Amino acid sequence: MIEALLTEVWQALVVNRLRTFLTMLGMMIGVGAVVMMVAIGEGVQDSINEMISSMGSNLLVVLSGSATSSGGMKMGMGATPTLTKADAEAVTELPQVVAVSPLVYGTAQIVYGSNNWSTMVVGVTPSYFDIRDWPVEEGTIFTDADIRSATRVALIGKTVAKSLFGDEDPVGKIIRIKQNPYFVVGLLSAKGQSLDGRDNDDAIFVPVTTAQLKLFGTKFKGTIRLFIVQANSVEALTELISPITELLRERHHLSINVENDFNVQNLTALANVAVKAAKLLSLMLGAIASISLVVGGIGIMNIMLVSVTERTREIGIRASIGALRRDILLQFLLEAVVISLVGCMIGVVIGIGGAFLVNKISGLNVIISLQSVLLAFLVAGGVGIFFGYYPARKAAYLKPIDALRYQ
Repeated sequence: MIEALLTEVWQALVVNRLRTFLTMLGMMIGVGAVVMMVAIGEGVQDSINEMISSMGSNLLVVLSGSATSSGGMKMGMGATPTLTKADAEAVTELPQVVAVSPLVYGTAQIVYGSNNWSTMVVGVTPSYFDIRDWPVEEGTIFTDADIRSATRVALIGKTVAKSLFGDEDPVGKIIRIKQNPYFVVGLLSAKGQSLDGRDNDDAIFVPVTTAQLKLFGTKFKGTIRLFIVQANSVEALTELISPITELLRERHHLSINVENDFNVQNLTALANVAVKAAKLLSLMLGAIASISLVVGGIGIMNIMLVSVTERTREIGIRASIGALRRDILLQFLLEAVVISLVGCMIGVVIGIGGAFLVNKISGLNVIISLQSVLLAFLVAGGVGIFFGYYPARKAAYLKPIDALRYQ
């Protein structure tokens, strides 16, 4: 029975090809828009997740100079070096702290042979690479002995290696930073972009003491720009802010009425905000595109009502020779569902093609998931049933005598 009904449905749709296509058009555009928008939204969310994972896990960052006055002017975070390497080492002793690494950084011109490259040079300790889960691809990480001796050694990122060395192996080579030779002990694995869009791999890392004494000298001996703290759990992050603040205030001899000369920030919390924003963006894009599906469904209902009106005599003849109401209802409902599903199939192809076109033109990451495609088919079937039911019911409940009299 279903097979026979489907045959009749297909014949009815083929007879009015142009009208069938125009009816499908709304569904094609709607499904295509949903698939493409969801793919873009999921791609953005995945990109942000990758950036967050590149930061490391369970991180706090302590910045210097958040409230220092100079000549009556408030200085921004990091403007005044109020933190020291000793502060970072003291924080290491707090419970729930896994590791701490101080940072001193600046921009410098790097030279190798006839090639040169301007990049960020960052002074860190070996624990920095454990905190950020950043292994070396070749060579080794410098050691605590290098920190104590302020050795001129360097770890370089992938972008720097490509710019200076091309296809040549950089490990064991000598580069010049501010005219001084530095021995390349290792090449870091690729890390990708940070949340602020900066290329993590466009950097060189040296021992923090080397950066302090030989690269970015300051009149405040032993000072650092900031240090990062890794906690043993996500829950410990908020618990650690208070003891770190108390410890640093005590070390800096700040009285009760004096503001902090440092700032503690929860990087994991900031990252979670970015994730929520990406999810909201994905939902908004999907919701906006879904409006097209509703418009497509209304188009199906409109055309099906016209079809019922045109085929009133046919309905009367079928009813008079024994067709049940449910048979007529099922026939017209199947027509609406078939229009919806075929339009959905074409729309999925359009959506996937559009998503890849966006990726090719803009370089924006897109993700086509099987779940989104299956959901599109389920929604399309639901739209066909929902908007096709009223016309089908209207056809099924026509009185045979009135239908046969219809001109």
